[in-house]
Amino acid sequence: MTLNHKTFCVNEYDILKRVILCQPQYMTIREVINETQKEFKDEGIHIKRALEQHRDFVRTLESNGIEVVLLPYHKKYPEQVFTRDIGFTLGQTIFVAKMAHDVRIGEEDVLKQWLDDEEMSYFNLAEDRIEGGDVIIDGETIYVGLSNRTHQEAVEHLQGILIQYDVKAIPFKERYLHLDCVFNVISPDTALIYRPALTEEDVHLFSSRYELIEVSEEEQFTLGTNVLCIGNKKILSLPINKQVNQNLRNRGFEVIEVDISEIIKSGGSFRCCTLPILRG
Repeated sequence: MTLNHKTFCVNEYDILKRVILCQPQYMTIREVINETQKEFKDEGIHIKRALEQHRDFVRTLESNGIEVVLLPYHKKYPEQVFTRDIGFTLGQTIFVAKMAHDVRIGEEDVLKQWLDDEEMSYFNLAEDRIEGGDVIIDGETIYVGLSNRTHQEAVEHLQGILIQYDVKAIPFKERYLHLDCVFNVISPDTALIYRPALTEEDVHLFSSRYELIEVSEEEQFTLGTNVLCIGNKKILSLPINKQVNQNLRNRGFEVIEVDISEIIKSGGSFRCCTLPILRG
């Protein structure tokens, strides 16, 4: 990889250099669209606390040498903080997804406007229902979760245009929203998994490729799999997920604990809140 690439990602764990986030300025549970939101619907989101936590998150990334791009936020998009779902970077191409849920349709346009301003090309998956939270990349393999956000047709289209990759559809129980809420590859040979959400066939596939760190039901609810790898076996994780963090440390990972507990009330954690565009 040469340094003049503006975009480059081939996995979820190489050194993160540039990433897109969006502040939770208008974050609210306007319409319940996942199990976590159901739990916190009455309590709601404390915006000031969410913003403070997000600032800490950004500072942590920057202190690790990562350039953070903040997209402009808009009142009509209460879930903009979850930038991962708007697209994914594969090789030197940013794929921009079509958001599946009404409350999120239009977020893609904010990203595309930024990419246009930066004169960065992108591939528009205009007719495909696919969200970045369902896309996990590991070298020549792309795992795509089949959810109520990401459809089989989208997986088939991806395989058709990415003939050099092996695109694997991974069905899981829909209540878990996105694949990265139940599975995440964190190094060439290690992955986090919440086994009950997946088929036995896929658990067997993953166990043949990775050492699996199992996440409990309690820590799945607090999105224990939804960590962010920033390279060199460094991982951002929530302080509340004590067992996950200990298991990671036992395997030689450096766990950087950042509290974004207010943000996860809406159903996403570190991976959901970040759209990596340059790793290497």
